[in-house]
Amino acid sequence: MKIICIGRNYAEHARELNNPVPSEPVFFLKPDTSLLVNNKPFYYPPFSNEIHYETEIVLRICRVGRFIAPQFAHRYYKEIGIGIDFTARDLQQKAKEKGLPWEMAKAFEGSAPVSAFVPLSEIPDPKRISFRLEINGKIVQQGNTADMLFGFDDLISYVSRFFTLKTGDLLFTGTPPGVGHVQKGDRLQAFLEDKLMLNFRII
Repeated sequence: MKIICIGRNYAEHARELNNPVPSEPVFFLKPDTSLLVNNKPFYYPPFSNEIHYETEIVLRICRVGRFIAPQFAHRYYKEIGIGIDFTARDLQQKAKEKGLPWEMAKAFEGSAPVSAFVPLSEIPDPKRISFRLEINGKIVQQGNTADMLFGFDDLISYVSRFFTLKTGDLLFTGTPPGVGHVQKGDRLQAFLEDKLMLNFRII
């Protein structure tokens, strides 16, 4: 099982981090040990002082495919969930400054909390999916998939050029603006439309 994460898929998020807006999808991978499920707590790692949340819609791949044409990509996912791409921003910045890979800032243990999945057919408008993150009861990030630079089908088609997508793979589709810090003791609650999907603590 692969965890595929799309970067800079919302223009305003790219700008808030002073990154260029991409002309084609940007992606990276997390190992399966990054997965955090069943609302288990996230343990703040000792190697970072700047863990950021990035809330994202997550697709679960439902069939095997490679070189998938955009017009057929909708056949490869039936369910969606919500996830958080935790990022050690301080480690990421140091790596960027040196021109080094930054997996250590993205792929660490527990860095990919993911909710249960719901059928896409239950979403009122699959092309305009709203989602948000609350920390300690306060909205800190909200977005809508209508604002993505690259839609679900385009992402699947693009990623499948480089490697085979397999049943059970997860695709994080990018985060809107508003990313920020988490601290020990915080409670994170993520909503898909108005349905509570994630509810866990930072310890």
